[in-house]
Amino acid sequence: MDQHKLYRTIQTLAEAEFRTEEQLLSHVLESIIQSEHIPIRGGRIWKLEVSTGTYRLIHQSGEMEAIDKNFRIRVQEYPLFQQLPKKATVIGRETNPYLLKKGIKVFSATGVGEKLTWKTFTLYQYVIGITAAYVKQEMTFALNIISTALTSVLKNRKAEKKAHLLEADLDKARDIQKSILPAHELKFHNYDLYGISMPDRVVGGDFFDYLQAAGDKERLGVVIGDAASKGLSAASQALYVSGALRMAVEYQTKIGSLVTRLNSLVNKAFSAERFISMVYAELNSSDRGLVIYVNAGHSNPVVLRANSNDMEKLPATGQIIGPFPREVYHSDFTILNRGDIMLLYTDGMVEASNERGEMYGEGRLTHALRQHRKRTAKEICALLLEEVQVFSRMTDYSDDKTIVVIKRSR
Repeated sequence: MDQHKLYRTIQTLAEAEFRTEEQLLSHVLESIIQSEHIPIRGGRIWKLEVSTGTYRLIHQSGEMEAIDKNFRIRVQEYPLFQQLPKKATVIGRETNPYLLKKGIKVFSATGVGEKLTWKTFTLYQYVIGITAAYVKQEMTFALNIISTALTSVLKNRKAEKKAHLLEADLDKARDIQKSILPAHELKFHNYDLYGISMPDRVVGGDFFDYLQAAGDKERLGVVIGDAASKGLSAASQALYVSGALRMAVEYQTKIGSLVTRLNSLVNKAFSAERFISMVYAELNSSDRGLVIYVNAGHSNPVVLRANSNDMEKLPATGQIIGPFPREVYHSDFTILNRGDIMLLYTDGMVEASNERGEMYGEGRLTHALRQHRKRTAKEICALLLEEVQVFSRMTDYSDDKTIVVIKRSR
């Protein structure tokens, strides 16, 4: 018997599409029995039922007297099942009275699939017993090949299924995250706004939003946030916070009180290490350019003054959101005059590194902002993000990157 050929044969037989593992194993066993090159005359497939501590007959085929459908053998009464995880293949004399009556005098069996735990026993998920014309050593070789090939097929099948499910979940998560992000561009009275969020993975923990209560055309909330965790975990937290903010803005609460209440909710919903940093800025329709903001431990927004080219930072007015349930957030304000630019960003922008390990940093970011200050909010946003991407293109590590540009153009 060519062992490599047997292995390839079994792998090939299992490549077809099957709805269940049981169908796959039954098809392979039937094909082996019918093959002229593999002298196996009959076989049985048993499946472990952990709930009952028994192996149930799920398929039989070949030159043998039929066993009752769904016949079961208790694990504790049949040493074969207990020996298989240690030896993979066992050949011995039959001891079960019912099987002896069916003419099975000698058993030849191998374990297939996952190893499961039942009480103190480690057991194969499936057991295949066969009737064959091999001598003892050849029988062991054949069964070992069958066990190895089919176990590999089942593992690959489960891995592919998990991958497909994960891919589907990621697609859903990506669609959900896209749905919570607003349109990039917005015009509000004297202001032009543009925002972009680029997750490092399929989904991420950065988010931004434009918030306006129904019927309120005088105020606009602009929020940018960064969840401390990564991937799906961070995306779920960003979704939670974004949804909470969208509901809260309808109450037209002062933004300091709004963020204080949000902090209490996040503290109850997530563990302390899953915190969020966030800036909430409120624009209004007044020509005076008043902007009220709360900075909850986030990267300091910067304001570029059109008349002097000076840069101002808007420092934190409270701690990060989540770990400190008693934190009270206070608001501060700045004034945006015509031509002034407010830049909100997440740390993925300034912490991006090049191949020498140098961070892009706030200095480069503010220098680029000065260079492009005559551009539109949309152009500034795109150019800053492009510069960071080019700077860090040669490194493997990256983070979510989000940027919002608010420019008073009128």
